[in-house]
Amino acid sequence: MAKRSKLDTEKTIALIENAALEQILAIGYESMSYSTLSEATGISRTGISHHFPRKVDFLLALNQRIGQLFVESLDFSGLRALQLSWQAAMDSDKLRAILRLFFTFCARPGEDVREFAAIDMAKTAAMKALGEQGCALVSQLLGQSALSLLTDNRLAA
Repeated sequence: MAKRSKLDTEKTIALIENAALEQILAIGYESMSYSTLSEATGISRTGISHHFPRKVDFLLALNQRIGQLFVESLDFSGLRALQLSWQAAMDSDKLRAILRLFFTFCARPGEDVREFAAIDMAKTAAMKALGEQGCALVSQLLGQSALSLLTDNRLAA
């Protein structure tokens, strides 16, 4: 069997990552599987697991992209703008999925997930644009989001 080129491997990994991101945001991390990714990409489950041996590896690879998607949806031009944009994010299925993902992994003891970039990036952007008040507001909004997700029974979804 001929060895694949580095470029082919990179394209395969990008295809898998793009499909994983789409599924994490659309159907949720728990519902995404090697089978659903195989169906979406045309790559065998074994081929996918070669590049991503553990399911959590998808999150580690996509952490920054997920964080960037979340932060780009927020408005850091003022405290009220941040609050309103966060509320709008809670109305977006994709952005709500990012927050649900964060809370799902926070609730799992011993889960092998590094710092969740979405929240860290939001706090950093708030601190840079709005100072301590902005960072405190992100923490407050995060708490409100947790309560909202729990109330909606969407956290376990």
